[in-house]
Amino acid sequence: MNISSNMGVATQQQNMVAIKTNFTEKISEEEVKDIKAQLKQNANAIALNSINVQVGASKDNFASLYENFQSFLSDVGYEGKPIAELSQDEAAELISEDGIFGVKQTSERIANFVIDGSGGDENLMRAGREGMLQGFKEAEELWGGELPEISQQTMQKAIDMVDEAMREAGFSIIDTAV
Repeated sequence: MNISSNMGVATQQQNMVAIKTNFTEKISEEEVKDIKAQLKQNANAIALNSINVQVGASKDNFASLYENFQSFLSDVGYEGKPIAELSQDEAAELISEDGIFGVKQTSERIANFVIDGSGGDENLMRAGREGMLQGFKEAEELWGGELPEISQQTMQKAIDMVDEAMREAGFSIIDTAV
């Protein structure tokens, strides 16, 4: 099975790697390390790209969003007007509390990618969580400092959701391996 965020912009998709898992045969320790690295990288990409949508929308940068995020929009189920044609009010609705790019839905997409992609494996879940944090950090670097509040809230909610899934699975959110 391949797991991919499949939501990257053209420049980011080059950095994403398909994750291959094998549920019918034993896999080597090296293959486990490779899967962890791939999950981390893909979680990073989905977090970074999700934050970029929120940041771009909040900056009214709709024309470039239209070009860069068509596949992303389709992947998350957006079927509305082309981004470049949205009025300011329509764009604000998309990032509102109930909007498809609002905190709730965006954080759910990010967290569910990590949770579902891990298949309940503690190490994969930790790698995905680390990838989310790295993606957020990279988004801040691209932004040139602290991201807008909507992005910060989104990442915190996604992290909280992954942490809760870890607790429910019986894993400590503190990585004792470090």
